[in-house]
Formats: sequence, structure tokens, C-alpha cells
Amino acid sequence: MSTSKKQTVTIALSKGRILTETLPLLELAELMPQENLTTTRQLVVDGPKGIRFLIIRAADVCTFVEQGAADLGIVGKDVLLESRPHVFEPLDLGIGRCRLCVAGPKKIIARGKPKRGSRIRVASKYDHLAEQHFLSRGIQADIIHLYGSMELAPLTGMADRIVDLVSTGDTLKANGLVEEETLFDISSRLIANPASFATRRECILPVVEALRAAVAAKETA
Repeated sequence: MSTSKKQTVTIALSKGRILTETLPLLELAELMPQENLTTTRQLVVDGPKGIRFLIIRAADVCTFVEQGAADLGIVGKDVLLESRPHVFEPLDLGIGRCRLCVAGPKKIIARGKPKRGSRIRVASKYDHLAEQHFLSRGIQADIIHLYGSMELAPLTGMADRIVDLVSTGDTLKANGLVEEETLFDISSRLIANPASFATRRECILPVVEALRAAVAAKETA
């Protein structure tokens, strides 16, 4: 994989689980950084010639790419759906798979879904998606914004339901919660700044295609 010698392609990477699953793809694409991204404290890390990485919070990846501080980024589809940034989405990387679900205590879920015209309390960090989901069903949802430990909201009586990412469902089960419905299947996506994609295609397309080939190789391995 080669890029223009005169231009650097900046790729924003999400910290955490997505980063762990991204590294094997970078290796297959011959885009490995020069430092161990799971241990380094550096926020800017060089990659192969013509590539550099920004190591940032998942919630900030869209902003860096949308504002042009990064040409490309890797972020979960949940973040894209919630923040609705003006970016291109050229590739589903097939990593970080999970689902965005409505869940709640067994007793509440057993009563059935809320009726049209009812009002409920919902804890989530996905304020827009949660509100729109219930609004589309004629239900007024009072959104309680939380950043984590979502399962505590129903357990303490603060909320009737939660809207959150679910992977195995083990955490829900351990806290006496059950899934009510899935809103979206989620995976991590490669995103691109529209201006960069239009004006620097000769640099960016080789990176996109290298990652596309890596995804294909991983799926057939």
C-alpha cells in the first residue's frame, strides 16, 4: 500500500474495544503504527510513510473527521446514527459488532410495550435515537442522559427502560434486565471527510482499498 510522498493521510482511531479489533485489520492492510497503540500515551502516532494516527475518544472521531482535522476515521455506527455528522461512510469494517437495544426490568417488559400516548422515563447516552424511537410510536420519552452504568437506572427506579449497546447480553442478565427490541445492528465503519475525499483521492483511496482488502481477507480466513 502506498500513498503520495507529498501528503500525509491522518486517520482518527477510537480508543477501547474498537481499537483492539482495528489493529488486526491495520496489520493486514500494512498500515501498522510505529508504536503500540494499546500502551502508548502519545495521541499522535506515525504509521507507514504518509500515514499518521490520532488516538482519541470514540465520541470525538466524527468531529475530527467532519472538521477536517483527520481525513479518515474509524467509529461505531451508533455514534454516526446519534451525531449525524457530515461525513462519507465508504466501508463497513465488520468489527465491533453489537446491537442498540431497548431493555428494562423483567417485570416491566413482561407487561408489554408502552401504549401510544403514554409517557416513560428512558436512560441513555443516545438521546436523539432514543427520543426518536419512542416518538415514532407516539410515546413521550423523558430522556435521562447517562454516560455509563446504564443498568443502574432501572434498578434504582430512575428510569423505566434503557437504550444502550448490547453485545452478549450478560450484563443485562446479571442485573435482572431483559431486551425488549433491537433498534439497530451496529458495527464499526470507516468514515471520510468529504473535502479530503474529493480533493485528495490519490492519497486516500489507496488507504480505503487496503482496508477493504483487509476486511475481505479477514472474512475469508
